[in-house]
Amino acid sequence: MKIDLIITEMNFGGAERALTQLAIGLRDRGDEVRLFSFGTLPTPDSKPEGNDRLVQRLREEGIEIGSGGAPTSRGFPYAAMNLRRWLAKRPDALVQTFLWHANVLGMMNVSKRRPRIAGIRVAEPNTLRLMVERRTLRNVDHVVCVSRAVQDFAREQLRLPPERTSVIPNAVDVEAFASALPVDWQTLGWPSDSNVVLFVGRLHTQKGLEHLQRTVEQFAPENSNRKLVLIGNGPLQDELTRWAESVRGDRVRVLTWQSNIASWIAASRVVVLPSRYEGMPNVIMESMAAGKPVVCSRVEGSQELIGDDPSQGFEFNDDTMLVKSLDRFLSSEQLAKETGLANQARMRSQFTIDAMVDAYREVYMRVIEQERSS
Repeated sequence: MKIDLIITEMNFGGAERALTQLAIGLRDRGDEVRLFSFGTLPTPDSKPEGNDRLVQRLREEGIEIGSGGAPTSRGFPYAAMNLRRWLAKRPDALVQTFLWHANVLGMMNVSKRRPRIAGIRVAEPNTLRLMVERRTLRNVDHVVCVSRAVQDFAREQLRLPPERTSVIPNAVDVEAFASALPVDWQTLGWPSDSNVVLFVGRLHTQKGLEHLQRTVEQFAPENSNRKLVLIGNGPLQDELTRWAESVRGDRVRVLTWQSNIASWIAASRVVVLPSRYEGMPNVIMESMAAGKPVVCSRVEGSQELIGDDPSQGFEFNDDTMLVKSLDRFLSSEQLAKETGLANQARMRSQFTIDAMVDAYREVYMRVIEQERSS
């Protein structure tokens, strides 16, 4: 098959990592794969350090990468023109778009004569975005949702008929996270045996970080060996950094994105994600693959990963249950280890890269066959 993959940008993020895994997996199965990013491609000089890792890996694998060259959303009209030129080189290829901007702008510029598949990776309750995406996806051939909850959201909010949607979860390279060497907390000036709660993700209101700000005195009291580390970039970075510096006792740190994130996960006791909404959060999958317990809000995608385990989930805005869940793992290394091993086994059995790639190929072949027979 000829497959053109289109995404908003290629920074080192969760959706971008999933797309990279998919592109390489399709190529390994003999498909002719290209990738296009509306945004400017990161370079070795891009910040944060390592932001170009996915682009470099794709190039090393011999996969062609096109770019619209848009540094911000203002450059999208120019990027759309570059996309049309890029697509014209293979007018018979199937097109798969990822993320909201790519879905909307991509499908606006893709001929209806070729197979077209969109991807929805988060259940974002934004009225304007829903209205635009609803119109855009009305005539695509198929929509891949990253979780069952996102599929329900797409059917209800985007009015997509059931027969035009499928669920294909993200995948995780379990061995890469299971074998990572932990960082030493002395690099932050803390004792090596510090008991750390770790958040990894975009520093954005979506992630519900005010939960941690309100409760840090309860799950990581002053003069204990408990700490909180937030890793990521985003609009709340300066505000959170000021807050962390105001917490007495050097218990909280806010770090920019780290290229060796697996090592930070490996060093933590528990990973937390108190989001307002999600799709299928890669950081939870990666933490489970690393053999760590997680504590996350019971929202789309996150709920599907942790299942019915009451110790790893809490209802958004339930500070009491958040603290109780964190405290259980911080108080018992044995419980944290047992839960982490169960999480790791779940990732190994249900969320492999091969299973994800095969599921996408099955959808692609089915859509192509439907196009031929119509």
